[in-house]
Amino acid sequence: PLRLGFPLPPHRAAAAGAAGPGRLRMVGNIPGPRGAITHAARVTVMGGGNFGLCLALVLSTNKIPVTMLVRRQEIADILNRDHKHPNYLNGMELPKLIYATADGSEAFHDATYILHAVPTQYSRDFLRNIKEHIPATTSIICVSKGIETSTLCLMKDILEEETGTMRELAFLSGPSFAKEIAAGLATAVTVASESERLCDEVVELFANSNFKVFTSSDVMGIEIGGAVKNVIAIAAGMCEGLGLGTNAMSALVTRGCLEMTLVAKAVGGKRSTLMGLAGVGDTFGTCFGPLSRNRQLGYRLGKGEKLEDILGGSTEVAEGYATSLSLVSYIDNKLPDSFRKDLKFPILYGVAQILRGEITPQDGMESLMLLPIRSEVFDDGE
Repeated sequence: PLRLGFPLPPHRAAAAGAAGPGRLRMVGNIPGPRGAITHAARVTVMGGGNFGLCLALVLSTNKIPVTMLVRRQEIADILNRDHKHPNYLNGMELPKLIYATADGSEAFHDATYILHAVPTQYSRDFLRNIKEHIPATTSIICVSKGIETSTLCLMKDILEEETGTMRELAFLSGPSFAKEIAAGLATAVTVASESERLCDEVVELFANSNFKVFTSSDVMGIEIGGAVKNVIAIAAGMCEGLGLGTNAMSALVTRGCLEMTLVAKAVGGKRSTLMGLAGVGDTFGTCFGPLSRNRQLGYRLGKGEKLEDILGGSTEVAEGYATSLSLVSYIDNKLPDSFRKDLKFPILYGVAQILRGEITPQDGMESLMLLPIRSEVFDDGE
């Protein structure tokens, strides 16, 4: 059941007044709501990094009150006083419809939707610490991508195991750099859910003239695409760092997309999903975009820097590092048995070998060129 009619806390009542009591309004050139949301919409965002902040900005642009659940109250105080984050989005001013707190009970008091933007490797512990405050049936929209190293779980598994199976889940993915979204540049993504109704509600929550949302029912395809594209981006970065040229990088990314599709299909994902925004679209952005942390990690490795120095000097998480190591185990344990999986997924296995220090980036690229000749075989059916 929906939690309707909750009054706004006093600290948000004034800010929300301009939008009414949390009522949804669409802005820009987008037609009015299709009516999927019939109640007051209020969103709690778990995770106060760049991506959580930029999506909070999209929601508040659509006149939806947002509560940010952050780790430290001093950060919440700065956000509420200055309407800027001291560490993320380059100090961009945020709308007053965004309120921040470090108190879990306060954060979820009136939430009708929850947005999960905590990095995958930290999600389980985060959820365990605050799940007593999360309403049992409130829908969660997840934007975290990756495979948990310790369990080989995808985000759907983690969310169900830690917050229960009574709620509906949706997964948002696609080429979406936080700084570009925050700057109001045009962005298109895909939301996948087993609930068609929740997909429609997510469209109404986020869609405006700068942010377009397509829908899908293929949760597995969305999750695999979002995880594997980060590993391909590391490989693309290494290719550039080694100075191998555009021909080599284009070939590597294309073959990487094939490996991504094969993984997804083996666990129930659809090829058509991987050919869309959440697959090749997100991969292209991550591999060729200058804002990609995963591409930058690979680039610096290709230039000869040590992995520990790169990771130690970064303030943001490059999800592809942990995912590349867990992905190989995922393929070994979750996919049907087959001979020499390392020959079927040479890019994914090669990146893991490089990150484990077993071979150098130069060795990895040379080994790809020495693989046996075979048919390209992309069109292998759905």
